[in-house]
Amino acid sequence: MADPAAKRPATIHQVASLAGVSHTTVSRYLQDKDSLKPKTRIKVEYAVKALDYRPNLVARSMRTRHTNRLAIVLASGAHFPGRLLAAASRTAHDAGYQVEIVSVEGGARERSDRIDELARSGQVEGILALSPIGLKGKNAHRVPIVENGTYDDKLHGLAELADATEIREIIEYLVSLGHRTFLHVAGAQNFASARNRKSVYLETIERLGLHSVGAVDGDWSAQSGFDAITALPPDCGVTAVVAANDVVAMGVIRGALSRGWTVPDDLSVFGWDDEEIGRFATPSLSTVAVDREAQGRAAIHQLLAEIRGEPIPQPTPQTINHLIYRESTAPPPRRTPTA
Repeated sequence: MADPAAKRPATIHQVASLAGVSHTTVSRYLQDKDSLKPKTRIKVEYAVKALDYRPNLVARSMRTRHTNRLAIVLASGAHFPGRLLAAASRTAHDAGYQVEIVSVEGGARERSDRIDELARSGQVEGILALSPIGLKGKNAHRVPIVENGTYDDKLHGLAELADATEIREIIEYLVSLGHRTFLHVAGAQNFASARNRKSVYLETIERLGLHSVGAVDGDWSAQSGFDAITALPPDCGVTAVVAANDVVAMGVIRGALSRGWTVPDDLSVFGWDDEEIGRFATPSLSTVAVDREAQGRAAIHQLLAEIRGEPIPQPTPQTINHLIYRESTAPPPRRTPTA
C-alpha cells in the first residue's frame, strides 16, 4: 500500500527548509522572484521544482489578493475566436499572468453567474467578458470585470469585427481596374457582419452606377460560393465577385473553374479574413486582413489597467482591417465569360 504521506503536497516551510531560507523568502520569490538576490533565487527555484511545490492560490489570494491569473469569459459557439484569444493570452503571459478561458453555454445570465462565481472564488485577479453580460454592480466585486462586447451570444462578431467599410474600397478598386458588373455572395444574414457587408455592397453599387447580377445570401461555406457562381446564366456578364469571406471566395473560384472560367483572366474574386489557405492558393486570394490579434491585445491591456488602477489606455489610431491585393484580381477580360 502506498504511503498516504507521500501524496501530500509540499508546504512552503518544506521548500524553505530545502532551500536553506526562511518561509518569508519563499513567499517573496512567489510574489516577485526578481526581488531576490540571484543566488537565493536559484536555491528557492531548485527547491520549488524538486518538491513540485504548488502554492495554494485561494489561500494566497485571501492574504495578498494576487494570484497572477485572469479569466476570459465568452459565449459558446461554432465560430471560436482562436486568433484573438491566442493574442490575448500571449499579452497576459508577457505581463506575468496565466489565463483561464471559460466558454459558457447559454446567454448573458449564465455568463454573469459564472463570472460572479469566478470573481468571488479568489482565484483570479480580473475577468474579461468578450460576450455581453447582465452583471449589475460590477464595481462591487472584489476583482475588476471588463465587458468588451466583441462577440454576441453566438460568437458572431460585433463592433469593429462587423464593420463593412472596406466593401466600398474593394468595389472602388475593382472599378479602377475596369470592372462594371458585379456579384456579391453574402454570409449568413443572422450575422451583423454579413448584413453590413451586403448593405454596403448594394449602397456602393447604386452610388457608383454599377450593375449587380445579384447579392446571394450564403452561409459562409465554400459550397455557397460554388453554388452562387454556377447558378448564374451564361450571359450574365459578371466579371468581379465580392465574397463574404475567404472560404466563400475559394468556392467561387472552384465554381468558376467548373464553368471553364479562369481567375483572374475571366473573373476577379475578392475575399475577406486573410486566411492562410488563401495566401497559398492558386491564384493567391485578394482579401481583407482583419487584425484580430490587435483586438485581443487591446482587451487585455484594458483589463490590466483596471487591475493596476491605471488610466484606461487610449486606443492608438490604427486600421483593424486593410485590403491585400493578390493574384485573384485583375482588369476584366475584353469579352465577358459566357459558359
